[in-house]
Amino acid sequence: MSYTEVAGTRVPIRMWADPDTVEPQAMEQLLNATRLPWIHGLAVMPDVHYGKGATVGSVIATRDAVSPAAVGVDIGCGMTAVRSNLAAGDLPDDLGKLRSALEKAVPVGFAAHKRPVDPRQVHGLPTAGWDRFWAGFDRLAGPVQKRRERAAHQMGTLGGGNHFLEVCVDGDEAVWLVLHSGSRNIGKELAEYHIERARGLPHNRDLPDRDLAAFVTGTREMEDYRRDLYWAQEYARRNRDIMMGLACDVLRRRIPGVRYGDAVSCHHNYVAEETHDGVPLLVTRKGAIRAGEGEYGIIPGSMATGTYIVRGLGNPDSFESAAYGAGRRMSRNRAKRRFTREDLVAQTAGVEVRTDTGVLDEIPAAYKDLSAVIEAQTDLVEVVAHLRQVVCVKG
Repeated sequence: MSYTEVAGTRVPIRMWADPDTVEPQAMEQLLNATRLPWIHGLAVMPDVHYGKGATVGSVIATRDAVSPAAVGVDIGCGMTAVRSNLAAGDLPDDLGKLRSALEKAVPVGFAAHKRPVDPRQVHGLPTAGWDRFWAGFDRLAGPVQKRRERAAHQMGTLGGGNHFLEVCVDGDEAVWLVLHSGSRNIGKELAEYHIERARGLPHNRDLPDRDLAAFVTGTREMEDYRRDLYWAQEYARRNRDIMMGLACDVLRRRIPGVRYGDAVSCHHNYVAEETHDGVPLLVTRKGAIRAGEGEYGIIPGSMATGTYIVRGLGNPDSFESAAYGAGRRMSRNRAKRRFTREDLVAQTAGVEVRTDTGVLDEIPAAYKDLSAVIEAQTDLVEVVAHLRQVVCVKG
């Protein structure tokens, strides 16, 4: 599928979705983004839906400016996946015990590690750069300085919401580990501080949406935000690295001889400095992944529809981007009102997963059809593997 062009104010909207199916609130958000004085282009993914600050499933390319609310509060949220040498038949018969072991190794929800994880004690985890990374904490915004201990204990934890850790099997029956998480509380607090700071700047007073308040290049506010943003993005990546290492160790202790390939990892809520159309830009991907030519990415669905490993085609029309997942088709509150625990049990049949009402808002029917999302972007990515989960850990 190629994109549909919808008229915007300063730039057109390139949509890999049917404009008639986009909720009015989301369409208004997209139109507001095209009214920004620093907008260069806007690409919209097939999983597009209304979001806080900016539409989820959008790629906002700007010149010398970035909107912290458009990035969102889970800075650096993304995915990591790794393929093992195991086959499905090598997994233990009792997948419930395996799920319990994963939940014990990787804290979920509001839980944290009792002691910070030492990267040197996690098998196969790169140990370079940790001292430099934590030294950067001292340069973060003042209001978060009291959060250093909490950030250290949350490093290597999953969180809640749509975050997950899964054991999956691909079409060749190979076993994968897949996880989805971000920058935890420290990313949230940094984002909230800078969002409020941007809203108070004089140049943002006449914007069509105060959630699009931006920092501009050459200002102290922009320098501060980019410093904190890039640190939080690195926190998110290292957080996933530790969790994946801990999860790999769980299988390693139970199945002798297990080996792992190179990890695939990608952010899907972040900012990158890139050149497109011959212009240096700040590209905000909110609910979108980079899909440069030959680059691997991960596109998950719900906790019963699996995950796709994809390879980017480098399409310049999307600023070399693709969808980040299935995207929600109904709010969490609506899902809780609409479905029952019995619905959750039926829709997750065959997957070892929590089925209590605490995760009812994550029921598969609350999400869009993942296969349709993949089919709508065949000019953005090619499918490498389709993984189906057999164990799913939720926060």
